[in-house]
Amino acid sequence: MFTAMLNKAYKTIRPKILYFGTPVALITTLDEQGNPNIGPMSSVWALGYKLVLGLGCNGKTFSNLINQKECVINLPSVGLHENIEKIARLTGMNPVPEEKQALYKFEKDKFSAGGFKKMHSQMVQPPSIKDCPLQLEAVFESYSVLEYDDDGNPDTAAVTVEVINVRAHEDITTGDNHINPEHWSPLIYNFRHYYGLGKYLGKTFKAEV
Repeated sequence: MFTAMLNKAYKTIRPKILYFGTPVALITTLDEQGNPNIGPMSSVWALGYKLVLGLGCNGKTFSNLINQKECVINLPSVGLHENIEKIARLTGMNPVPEEKQALYKFEKDKFSAGGFKKMHSQMVQPPSIKDCPLQLEAVFESYSVLEYDDDGNPDTAAVTVEVINVRAHEDITTGDNHINPEHWSPLIYNFRHYYGLGKYLGKTFKAEV
């Protein structure tokens, strides 16, 4: 297969987005009145216990995180893609920003709208999503604007958070502190399509289990 790929022709393209296979995350935050919000996203990058979240600056998740300084990054398994799509066109911003009005509508209770169950977090105020087998409780550190709109307003930002507590369902763990990759199947966002993991291929020399 590898030799066959070497013989394939290539062409230069410019995709609208570069979601070339990243995990879906559901970010839970609290607004100024203490109401919980769920923000689906697929731009998350981890190094150690630091996470970088790619967020739109006109969304409620960004606003809540900047103001309240806490969130939970809930990582769904493959069976939740339909629930996520139920809230994909909903926003916690009221009124809905003008640039979102064509595609989004306001929803105060995304937990009910998506059929998700709340779960008390251990070290932050926003609730976790019980349906998600992996939950990362985190605190805000900083953000950097990546893009501006045509009027010069912040459009997208890279938000850095620090994970201070990790909870995993016992079914996906092995030993005291490891995730069992044979039992954990994250939901993957591949060029705006949902996928699970493919077949097992092997492990890196750094793998401890």
